[in-house]
Amino acid sequence: MSKKRTGYLGDIIPEISNPPDQKSEEETRQDELDQIIQTGSITQEGSKYTIHCLTIIGQIEGHYCLPPQNKTSKYEHIIPQLVAVEENPKIDGLIIILNTVGGDVEAGLAIAELISGMKTPTVSLVLGGGHSIGVPLAVSARHSFIVPSATMTIHPVRINGLVIGTPQTFSYFEKIQGRITGFVSQNSGISEERFTELMLNNSELINDIGTILSGKDAVKEGLIDSIGGLSDAIDCLHKMLEEKEQNKD
Repeated sequence: MSKKRTGYLGDIIPEISNPPDQKSEEETRQDELDQIIQTGSITQEGSKYTIHCLTIIGQIEGHYCLPPQNKTSKYEHIIPQLVAVEENPKIDGLIIILNTVGGDVEAGLAIAELISGMKTPTVSLVLGGGHSIGVPLAVSARHSFIVPSATMTIHPVRINGLVIGTPQTFSYFEKIQGRITGFVSQNSGISEERFTELMLNNSELINDIGTILSGKDAVKEGLIDSIGGLSDAIDCLHKMLEEKEQNKD
């Protein structure tokens, strides 16, 4: 596997090819390890399909840099990967692995919108947690999975720092929340009314309002499509790709 050195995107997604000077197995493994370290992703060429794995973990870092001790997923790293996956004809499908506490609302929603608009078949898998802005990220794929032990927290939009308590400020918050609620309902089986009800629940969290859903509850509510693990997610993606091939024929 050789990297396509054509700027930033070439460093994010390796070009899958068979050059005359074929790299050794050790060199190929080192390239894959470097890609995982730099971007938290890997493009795996299987026996039939080539799948790109994107991980979204820790906090979603947006317009402001978080402290170095924080585990983050940077949107300036994720967005080019999504563009490159969509444009690379040698990549057949995308699997998104999520274990996030949430983070920057604008950045998370931007990534979710990009994923939902991709022609490339996509599957998401929630491990550990898909909290806050991780909810729209989880439902943005064509089919979403969650493991039984994972949880998802639904709560209203929060803004850190100084907030001016005026009607205009609260109207702004409502508009942001409306964008998230609308996106989630359009990309999952839950209605806007039910999602808002879970978001404004005041009987479950001690110091906040909202709802924590277990994996099974998230599926029961229609938020996530299926309970399953990694093999289930990959099998689902393979079925999507097979159906895509059949439709072409």
